[in-house]
Parts: sequence; C-alpha cells; structure tokens
Amino acid sequence: MAWIVLILSGMLEAGWALSLKASDGFTRLWPSVAFVVLLVGSMGGLSWALKSLPVGVAYGVWVGIGAALTAVVAIVVFDEPVSVLKVVSLVLIVAGVVGLNLSSGGAHE
Repeated sequence: MAWIVLILSGMLEAGWALSLKASDGFTRLWPSVAFVVLLVGSMGGLSWALKSLPVGVAYGVWVGIGAALTAVVAIVVFDEPVSVLKVVSLVLIVAGVVGLNLSSGGAHE
C-alpha cells in the first residue's frame, strides 16, 4: 500500500509543479489554489509512505515520477520543445525509478 500512495504522491507532485506554472507567479487564483491543495496532498502522501519505506528509495521514486510526468505533460500542455535527448533522458528517469523500486523489493510492501 505504501508504494501505491508513493506513486500517487509522485503524480500529485507533477500536478503541483504544473499548477505553479499555470498560476503565473501566484497571480491566477484557481491554479494557485490547485498548487496548494496538490502540494499538501503530495507531501502528505510522501510522509505517510516514508513510515514504511526507506527514505532514499522512496524520495528518489517520488521525485522521478514527478519529474518525468511533469516533463511529459509540459510537452503536451505547454508546448515545450521535445528532442531525442529529452526523450532519452525521460526514459532514463523512468528506468531509475524502476531500478530503485526493484532494489528495495518494492513490490512486497
């Protein structure tokens, strides 16, 4: 269950990062509200998951999911440029997240 919460928290991390961009420096109300709500949810889930998962692995997975998902959504929603190097780098992040999960026997939590 901790891994499921951690993965969802990583997804919420992407949500708050994207909301921060959409808030335009906290000048737009609803993206700013979404930022706060998603940030609290993301940190709360990470905190809960850390009760039973090792911090190095859990934090790496959380950041990796958030970073990769943020980059993919930014390409689609904010029309950020995409390149072969960017795609390869995203694949490496995902591979790192999978490797961290496997290194800790994550499927058994």
